Formats: sequence, C-alpha cells, structure tokens
Amino acid sequence: MPELPEVEVVRRGLVSWVRGRTITSVDVLDPRSLRRHALGAEDFRGNLQGATVVDVVRRGKFLWMPLSETPGATGTPTVALMAHLGMSGQLLMQDADVPDEKHLKVRLRLSPVASMPEQLRFVDQRIFGGLFVTGMVPTDDGGPGGQAESPVAFIAEEASHIARDPLDPAFSFDLFYSRLRKRKTGLKRALLDQGLVSGIGNIYADESLWRAKLHYARPTDTLRRGDAERLITSAREVMLDALAAGGTSFDSLYVNVNGASGYFDRALNAYGREGRPCSRCAAVGINSVLRRELFMNRSSYTCPVCQPRPRNGRW
Repeated sequence: MPELPEVEVVRRGLVSWVRGRTITSVDVLDPRSLRRHALGAEDFRGNLQGATVVDVVRRGKFLWMPLSETPGATGTPTVALMAHLGMSGQLLMQDADVPDEKHLKVRLRLSPVASMPEQLRFVDQRIFGGLFVTGMVPTDDGGPGGQAESPVAFIAEEASHIARDPLDPAFSFDLFYSRLRKRKTGLKRALLDQGLVSGIGNIYADESLWRAKLHYARPTDTLRRGDAERLITSAREVMLDALAAGGTSFDSLYVNVNGASGYFDRALNAYGREGRPCSRCAAVGINSVLRRELFMNRSSYTCPVCQPRPRNGRW
C-alpha cells in the first residue's frame, strides 16, 4: 500500500495538472470504486460536473481535492473529492487519444489547457481503493488541513480523525511526545497508529527505527525525550529521501501521475534485507546480519547489534 512519500509524490504531480481546472464530465466505468460514496454514481457525478479543483491536499496517506462551484471563487470550499488509493489505485493524467487502461474505473474530463492532458483517470486493479465526495470541516487545532499549495484551516471530514504527519509544518513534537508517553505499547505499534502520527507505514517504520537505533518492541512509556526526537528526525529524513527518489516501489502497480515508478527501494537499509549485513555496523568493522521477525501479521527487520531488543520489550 502506498505510504506518505508515495502519496505526496502523487499530490505534487496532480496539483500542477488539475489546480484551477473545471471537471466537465464524469464517466463511472465500475461503480465498485464508488462504494465509499453512499449516495451512488449519479450523486457522485452531480457533485463533480461543473466543479473547479481548488487545490490538492494531503495529510498522512489521505489525499483530497477541494472543489468550488465557481472558477476563481474565493472562500473555503465546502466539499472535496477524496481519493483512497488502497493497494493498487492510481491517479493518472492522460490525453484523450491514449487507450483506456485495462482496469480503468473512473474518468474525469477537465477543461482544456494548452499542453496539458485532458483526463484524470482512476485505475485500480484490486479495487481496494476508490473515490468519493466528502465535506470540509475546520481543523481541531486551527492549523492548515495538510500539505497544499494554498493551505487553509479546513480538512476533508474523512481525514479529520488522523494526526499530523512528520512532514507537516504544523506537526507538534511536544504533543506527539506527550501522547506517546501515555501509551502502553511497543514503539512500532505506536508509529503505525494514525491517530498518534500519520503517514508512517510498515516500510518507513522499520527504516526510521533503524536510523534512530531503536528496536520496534521498545515500550513507549520508557522512551526518553531525546530518543523520541531522534526517531521523528529519522522519520523525516527517511521520507524526504524517499520523496527525492519518487517513493518506494516494490510493485509495478504503484506509479505516479505520469506512470513512473519510485526507486527508493534501492536505498533501504533495513526493510526486506533479512540475512544481509547491517551497513552501519559493517562501516565500523562489526559483523552483524539483519533479521526478520513476525509482527502484527507482517514483518519487522532489525539489526541485533545496533538495535538491541529491550529486556522489557513485550511487543
């Protein structure tokens, strides 16, 4: 499933193509991709046709496009088109003469702009993702809703329950640390809790913990402030490196809006490297091999030397 860097790559690509353009028509080729839009395909079309895309916004892994009924209108949009990419969802910008993709689910035609593709297509092979229209609500802390070109203190209602992510300028380390210390759980479980900090999935959790020299089972209520600061700094660094590489792509299904895959998987230090030397230990002459352990029906990858398991680690 795409994580924060992958979704941010899509956001940055989309905003340059769709911001300020009007949706002129909507084709729903597979209603299953609208299952989160409870009122069905006709209501979905009615909300979108004639609406103008004001911006493209992301918080954590959530992505939405605020809509205005009038091109160039001022004021805060009251509704947004939300995209849930799931495991295989893609938002692709295509010209009208490009043949339909095999798993095309929804097509939005946009007002013409010179040298820009005319269609925004939602493609989803496994149909775990989807599109839907949701309301916009004020943020609970008065800050911007998320990463955007023109941030406003409103957020798509379906994303209002999640915490800010480490790349969010309004992210509060003090709030994060206070909430973290109150948890009675392991550190990786906490990182995957989108209500505590958003956007960190299994891959980037392992990479962040490796950089911070922390084990995934470290109890959160024992974490010192300096350790937590190092962890958040590591998470930011990992995500910024992934953004520079275009995200992590292990699956040909993940591509950005231009159809290009990410290449950060070539720079991973921990995730998926079971049985290989730890590069940090090797750099100082220590022979250590990365190991894989089962974790929440997934896997965790750690170095037994520079990420020793805590004696009181229970998770």
